Amino acid sequence: MKTSLVLTVVALFLISFNVNNHVVTLTEEYGATGDEQRAFVGADKCKPCHMSEKKGAQYKSWKESKHAGAFATLATDKAKELGAKVGVTNPQEDAKCLKCHIDGFGVDAKFLGEKYKKEDGVGCESCHGAGGDYWTKQVMTDISTKKIDGATVGLVKPVEETCKKCHNEESPTFAGFNFEEMFKKIAHPMPK
Repeated sequence: MKTSLVLTVVALFLISFNVNNHVVTLTEEYGATGDEQRAFVGADKCKPCHMSEKKGAQYKSWKESKHAGAFATLATDKAKELGAKVGVTNPQEDAKCLKCHIDGFGVDAKFLGEKYKKEDGVGCESCHGAGGDYWTKQVMTDISTKKIDGATVGLVKPVEETCKKCHNEESPTFAGFNFEEMFKKIAHPMPK
């Protein structure tokens, strides 16, 4: 009896540590269904692990980009002028503008973490998905070691359609969009 109990415990332990190299899903690892809204944590939550040159300095690349200034640009005279042409009084408050100038537009406030700031503009989560389930070091390590599939915790690998949700004819400043060219300009990969 004692031997079978020990064997059962060992078997469960080995199974829980992914002995067959299968990718653990969100449901298996975290008990979530994937149907729920994930929380937006804000770019400052990403900063500690994505700041150093050794790891690719993604935060710095973003901070120096037009994406980081997307909300601030809505306060300019040019934005106000463009907004007026389409019936927008205050671009920093109007849905027509905010949907593409901030992370988490339209999300219930309960899904905006304490470090979330609309002033961050188009931050990490606009392109990579709401980070509430993947921002921690442990989860990111599990993703990079292929223990889990990042998509199951909301991590998005941006593709052309991701960008074209905002870079399209609805934008008053749209002048065409070449995905390959623009993706090279904003690329900020993890070094191999």
